Amino acid sequence: MNVTVAHVLADVTVAVHILALLFIGLGGFLAWRWPKVVFVHVFFAVWGVLVNVTPLACPLTALEDFFRHQQGLGDLPGGFNAYYLYGTVIPRSALPAVIFVAIGLLVFSYVGAYHRWRHRDQGTPAHELRVG
Repeated sequence: MNVTVAHVLADVTVAVHILALLFIGLGGFLAWRWPKVVFVHVFFAVWGVLVNVTPLACPLTALEDFFRHQQGLGDLPGGFNAYYLYGTVIPRSALPAVIFVAIGLLVFSYVGAYHRWRHRDQGTPAHELRVG
């Protein structure tokens, strides 16, 4: 494989990986508009947790490593998150807070999706409902 092509494909893989991470973090909100998205989101969310807490390899990291090898480079040191995010975009000291906020966003998005689905059949738009 041409080194330039491998470089471009590695960059595309990084972009797709970032989009996947954004979907894992925020995809539950898409279910407010498109309820069936929640099934895809649950899969991504579970997969994201599994690859971060078990030795399972992320296929996107493996794909980027493949394209890096085509360029004569080694594997991503520490994996995708450690290489691109931790210590650069997200300070390592902020990781516990980031995890807490991510879980909070996930729960909030699912509660909101459930609320909208529950009231969808009643004919009352969810944004017009009053709590209490």
